[in-house]
Amino acid sequence: MNAPGPAGGRTARTHLAEINVTPLVDVMLVLLIIFMVAAPMIQQGVDVNLPEVVATELPAQTDLMVISVDRAGRVFLGNTPVPMEALAEKLGAIYRRKGTKEAFLRADRDVPYGVVVRVMAEAKRAGIERLGMITEPPEEP
Repeated sequence: MNAPGPAGGRTARTHLAEINVTPLVDVMLVLLIIFMVAAPMIQQGVDVNLPEVVATELPAQTDLMVISVDRAGRVFLGNTPVPMEALAEKLGAIYRRKGTKEAFLRADRDVPYGVVVRVMAEAKRAGIERLGMITEPPEEP
């Protein structure tokens, strides 16, 4: 009598289960190339120098250039109203006369974000390198 094999008389088979990763690598490389090409087109914006510390009060200065935007979207340099189209020209003239490259922006909280960004872009176009944001401290309960 023949003795049964390890699998009850049958020959033992092993299943080979491997995942073919070549198509996965191909797809990932194509996606990487697409994102590398598309990423520079997505990045748009205005460079702003943000402070790296918790907000503290700035020392009082009398010659600050303050750009204000009221609730209606009107733009002011100091207390003088300025049309948005003339903002870069006026800021450039002040920048050349004073020699300062910084300004401060004070905008009403209800002003649309797009108006604030447009003012920031005009300031950048005028040569302002540092633009600070003027805020009010929160009310304490």
